[in-house]
Amino acid sequence: MASIISFTLKTLLFLCFCSFHFPLSTSSESNPSFPKEALPNKHGYLPISPTSTSSIFYAFYEAQNSTLPLSQTPLLIWLQGGPGCSSMIGNLYELGPWRVTESLTLQPNPGAWNRIFGLLFLDSPIGTGFSVASTRQEIPTDQNGVAKHLFAAITSFLQLDPVFKNRPIYITGESYAGKYVPAIGYYILEKNANLKVSERVNLAGVTIGDGLTDPKTQVATHALNAYYVGLINERQKHELENAQLEAVRLTQMRNWSEATDARNKVLRMLQNMTGLATLYDYTRKAPYEDDLVEKFLNIAEVKKALGVNESFVYEICSDVVGAALHADVMKSVKYMVDYLVRRSKVLLYQGQHDLRDGVVQTEVWVKTMKWEGIVEFVNAERKIWTSLWRACRSLTNVVVLGAGHLLPTDQPLNSQAMIEDWVLERGVFENAHKRHVSSESVFVL
Repeated sequence: MASIISFTLKTLLFLCFCSFHFPLSTSSESNPSFPKEALPNKHGYLPISPTSTSSIFYAFYEAQNSTLPLSQTPLLIWLQGGPGCSSMIGNLYELGPWRVTESLTLQPNPGAWNRIFGLLFLDSPIGTGFSVASTRQEIPTDQNGVAKHLFAAITSFLQLDPVFKNRPIYITGESYAGKYVPAIGYYILEKNANLKVSERVNLAGVTIGDGLTDPKTQVATHALNAYYVGLINERQKHELENAQLEAVRLTQMRNWSEATDARNKVLRMLQNMTGLATLYDYTRKAPYEDDLVEKFLNIAEVKKALGVNESFVYEICSDVVGAALHADVMKSVKYMVDYLVRRSKVLLYQGQHDLRDGVVQTEVWVKTMKWEGIVEFVNAERKIWTSLWRACRSLTNVVVLGAGHLLPTDQPLNSQAMIEDWVLERGVFENAHKRHVSSESVFVL
């Protein structure tokens, strides 16, 4: 009932402020919670369709110190996971230029991803975060629907300023965005094939952090992973393996909703068996404090600074959106990554301590990719950088040591160095991409 009330409230409130669509750089004055210097350069709402009042909330931060002309400066687009979790988590808790503190104030983030790149956060799908769905029926129920809305939002954003048009674009994200990122990347390339050159989105690459991409393969890894880390005993391993097999069986039968329930059961069992504070990082003594973002964004003066109606109830993760995509969870998008790695470049990165969508979970599905370079990639040597890395042709894998699921939170400077060097193809990533031959893997120390 609470989710229904929240959804209805969001819909009604949107009717009150849908006409605002203004850049934040022209909006409200500074206030104690949200100082003027911390405001995004642009913000507002991007339409998903000419026939709908639903729209995607965005916050854009221009590069702080670009080494390139602005028209050539790479533009990163960040998508959060969930499904239904707000990209303001990434913005204010992970990789944005400012981070929220326990006192609900903002402090500069030295590991921000907009140090030399433009950085665009999108609350997707509609109904997530500050984004609004005019009806529950418009919330996507599969990745094609998510990608369709994202494409409309991205193309609308690129039209806001001529300087955006030809900038190389990298789609990035984590967790359930392990499905969103390939989906929108695949959709862009498919659409580009039928568009005039002047209308195409200049996609240069995609990045997936601790992603859920091929769920049937990934769900079968948890028991062995936890056992060899020393978190469960052999009896518990067998119990967990049986639960995993059930999730796999239901996926093979295409009983999608039941398969999602079975995966959730596996994760609950693992949580109960280990007694960990969080599966997102088995070394943590307490869960991540990303709920600070929700508390901060529900402060009236913060919403005012962002141009959002002060009565809008911000939720860090939407149960309504999660329910809409419930039957999508166990569907694979690996074939989309196969397609993308042939036509762009792909970075997969994981935090060493993530038990949900971490190193082992990524390794198993990557090995099954249908791509001519996969054998060479699997056999490539793993090398130490500030992390462990492995690359072959257009595919790179990075494992960041001392990090969990929210990797930029745990290792801000290393995550910044990783994304900058990979995008610019410098340092350890230079030869791998220029030679287009087998290179290595990456650990970040």
